[in-house]
Amino acid sequence: MQTTPKTRHRTVEAILCDMDNTLFDLVGAKREACRCVVDYLGVGDAEMLFSEFLRGIHGFEDHENIRDYLERLGVYEPRTFEVCCRTYEDVKLDLVEAYPGVEETLQFLRDAGIGLAVVTDADLLHAHQRLTKTGLIDYFEVVVTPEVSGRRKPEPDSLLYALRKLETPPAQAMMVGDSLVRDIAPGRHLGMVTAFAAYGDWRASRPSDVEADIILSEFSELPDHIGISDQ
Repeated sequence: MQTTPKTRHRTVEAILCDMDNTLFDLVGAKREACRCVVDYLGVGDAEMLFSEFLRGIHGFEDHENIRDYLERLGVYEPRTFEVCCRTYEDVKLDLVEAYPGVEETLQFLRDAGIGLAVVTDADLLHAHQRLTKTGLIDYFEVVVTPEVSGRRKPEPDSLLYALRKLETPPAQAMMVGDSLVRDIAPGRHLGMVTAFAAYGDWRASRPSDVEADIILSEFSELPDHIGISDQ
């Protein structure tokens, strides 16, 4: 996967951004939330609890992952489950903060007339909570979740919905995200310019058959690739 660091894509009129681990570090917040749950229980292992969310059985945000963990430990009780879920959500949201330079970059892009949208697989409630907590929500003209588009990435429905709202064809838009499979692949399929947020990629391995046009070491590099950094 190669890219020219200063390649300019001057036809970009809109940017679609993934949210979690692209605009802020959700995984770090989730890991700390898991640690706080384990501290409350007084038994278990935070990484083992975090791994429950990666099994793909209930979904990355589903509280049933916590229930399964409590049952594995043999400590499940309704009240314990309730407190663990509340602790998990409160700590996770409290620790979510925009990556350095994200807000300034979004302000710069908006001032330059670039249309901005969030395209996320998080549910609508979590999306608005996190974007509000980080102070980023007002920078985006539209926030697209699976409840809005009807399907999750890597299906293109959410991307197409955002493009329609921004009244921008795919060829004049960019997709930015930390997942080559769920963000970059559908963006490329639609003919969009793609920017891989490598700084947020927490996965152990990357697919070798998906390439991005741009690789970002930080979000603030975006203006360098759309020809407006010198304006």
